[in-house]
Amino acid sequence: MGRGKIMIRRIDNSTSRQVTFSKRRNGLLKKAKELAILCDAEVGVIIFSSTGKLYDFASTRSFFWQQEAAALRQQLQNLQENHRQMMGEELSGLSVKDLQNLENQLEMSLRGVRMKKDQILMDEIQELSRKGNLIHQENVELYKKVNLIRQENMELYTKVYGTRDLNGSNRNPLHTNNIGIGEDSHIPVRLQLSQPQHETPARATKLGKL
Repeated sequence: MGRGKIMIRRIDNSTSRQVTFSKRRNGLLKKAKELAILCDAEVGVIIFSSTGKLYDFASTRSFFWQQEAAALRQQLQNLQENHRQMMGEELSGLSVKDLQNLENQLEMSLRGVRMKKDQILMDEIQELSRKGNLIHQENVELYKKVNLIRQENMELYTKVYGTRDLNGSNRNPLHTNNIGIGEDSHIPVRLQLSQPQHETPARATKLGKL
């Protein structure tokens, strides 16, 4: 009964990931050796683990790959050692001159970091200033529009309701028969029609005699 397919993705569990790396690394190196022997091929394999450890294989005649692997191994070792020293570790074997050089390197690195930080801060300040100017300009434009709308409303109000003189009488040119449209024109006008008076019987009798 065959095994099920394994989904090819990163293994989250660190222990399972390390076990899988060891098994597949050994299998890959074994296959490389078999390929070199069976097919008389020159095979070179270089593997870096997640921790930076180097594994390699090169066939007997692949001298170039052997040299390349050795150089990469030495370079990786130097980088790891330098990194530990930058972190203040493994300094016991360094002379005063070595420590001075390391201090100079750290100061140069720190200066570069500070310059980069200052540049980022300056860029952010300039961007905020630009946005502030845009907002201020928008506020000015909105203020102008509000004043324009207020002026139009006043002109429209004057056309509809007219103006009042010093005595309080309405000077609207729309007066008709001394009836004007003033500010209180929105109040409904109630008109009451008088009922026609019926003639009395006595008056009717007199008219009949006539």
